[in-house]
Amino acid sequence: MKILVAYDGTPPADAAIDDLTMAGMPETGEAVVLSVAEVWLPPENLQDEEVIDPYIEGIVAGHRQRAREAVAAAREFADRAREQVLNHLPGWAVTAEGTYGSPAWAVIDRSEALDADLIVVGSQGRSAIGRLFLGSVSQKVLTEAHCSVRVARGKVEVDSKPSQIVIGFDASQGSQAAVSTAASRNWRPGAKACLVGVVNPISASMAGQFVPPVVGWVEEENDAMENLLKDMAGQAAERLKAAGLEVDIRILSGDPKSVIVGEAEELHADCIFMGANRYGSRFERFLLGSVSSAVASRAHCSVEIVRKRVE
Repeated sequence: MKILVAYDGTPPADAAIDDLTMAGMPETGEAVVLSVAEVWLPPENLQDEEVIDPYIEGIVAGHRQRAREAVAAAREFADRAREQVLNHLPGWAVTAEGTYGSPAWAVIDRSEALDADLIVVGSQGRSAIGRLFLGSVSQKVLTEAHCSVRVARGKVEVDSKPSQIVIGFDASQGSQAAVSTAASRNWRPGAKACLVGVVNPISASMAGQFVPPVVGWVEEENDAMENLLKDMAGQAAERLKAAGLEVDIRILSGDPKSVIVGEAEELHADCIFMGANRYGSRFERFLLGSVSSAVASRAHCSVEIVRKRVE
């Protein structure tokens, strides 16, 4: 497994590293810790055929020096974070890198060069207000990355209890990928998974409510959706049990955005796994899915959006 940890030296970034202990990471793997200085580094040789004014050249030289210092500081951040990652993942090969540019695009570009399976980013905060707004870097990475993204809201005090995860399940390819990812992880004994399926029932129009055939059709459709979800969730539960997880299934009605977040909070979950609605083209990645995006923003815990490449 290959992961890219985006690190900026802030408390949320430190908490994201601590969160790795609750993520079911395998005993071995490869991790790159990347810190990005949000600066522009001018080229070394600006002179071509014309001689640059000494005053302008002095300004550029000063800017270049400050940018170099910012990149050096980013590398120091990454080196420090590398030690933190190794404390949590001692069997992994972990390297540290510092670079410059747009943080979100630098993270995305590096993840593609690494062929990463997962990007780990910190969230903006844990408060109710902070959870409504993902940081701009986290939001951009979540939307544009080709691989899975974990928006981590970890605990600074590392907990040794077995993990409790919630998997948002709607029988789609995305939610099946989320189940597969959870089942592939290396969980501690006693870890629990709760499959939360949410039926957002359709309803007859005001006029249709007075037409018995329409009312009957709506009820049949809602029942069919619920039965399908129960059947598919049962199959998914067997895969999770085979991976050693204790599994619960909850099929509920309502708005998936609110229900999944509410169930995770009630269960004191460590992480929610969600499938991206689409994957493939850039346009499809932009349409991450209102449910996945909303859950990533509103959840009290970490959220891992699973995006599998199409073979």
